Amino acid sequence: MRRFSDNPESFFKIWRKSLPVALSSPISAVVPTRILDRSEVARDVILLGLEAPELVEKVRPGHFAMALLPGGQAAGVALGIYEARGERCSLLFFLAGDRTHRLGALRIGDRLDLVAPLGNGFDCEGAQRDIAIVAGGVGIASVLLPAQALLARGARVRLFYGARTAERLVEAERFAAEGCELLLATDDGSRGYNGVVTDLLAREDAAEAILACGPTPMLRAVSAYAQERNIPAQLSLEEAFGCGVGGCWGCVVPIVRTSAQAPSFPPSDADGSDVVHARVCVEGPVFLANELRW
Repeated sequence: MRRFSDNPESFFKIWRKSLPVALSSPISAVVPTRILDRSEVARDVILLGLEAPELVEKVRPGHFAMALLPGGQAAGVALGIYEARGERCSLLFFLAGDRTHRLGALRIGDRLDLVAPLGNGFDCEGAQRDIAIVAGGVGIASVLLPAQALLARGARVRLFYGARTAERLVEAERFAAEGCELLLATDDGSRGYNGVVTDLLAREDAAEAILACGPTPMLRAVSAYAQERNIPAQLSLEEAFGCGVGGCWGCVVPIVRTSAQAPSFPPSDADGSDVVHARVCVEGPVFLANELRW
């Protein structure tokens, strides 16, 4: 049987033909990359550095990639793009199943094809000067680029970062080195605040704006916190994507129909509801907290 991954461009062309004609965001082609460096930054947490100059030129804070596993026998893996500078970008991920273990087994010099960059990304151009970034677990992989963009324009950036244990607060010092103020929380109290990161957020002075990425319960709590205080918040939703490019409609989330991110299909007057389902992979993954209708 022919394996499409033997010719990733052919794979992508066939994949793309199955998608709706009109999509709300452009789709990138398959980007061939080569692994430059690999490190295990904590137990079962892998950082892959990739030679990808054409991708670095296109990446915006909050974009993600679909990593096409060698062999073509499994669906791609959706991962936040962690770093993008010069000719190198990187992926930071936790080993959590067969696909991520296979990705983590790649070595320096191996080829890895990505469909990227995907998604809408964070808007880091606002007038706010005091920004809270809230990250939980693997969500940390999607917030380094926005932190760097905000710091570059002179904003104060506080990183509220939560994990189960101190060992899982991966790359915290990297954010401190970039200029972020660290506010850490662990479920077991082994480092920082003893409790969930959203409780720590509520204990501190409110920021002018919030960016967040992490598990859904954390994002719901951030959303409630922000709306109670009338703080604009952008939430990057975590989802297990089927295709990653909008074709399967398997990653939808309800948002207000008047949102600028509302998809054109189905038609706006289809059922009279004020809610429409948007695809996390195409219209998102970043949504405004006050427009989500979980």
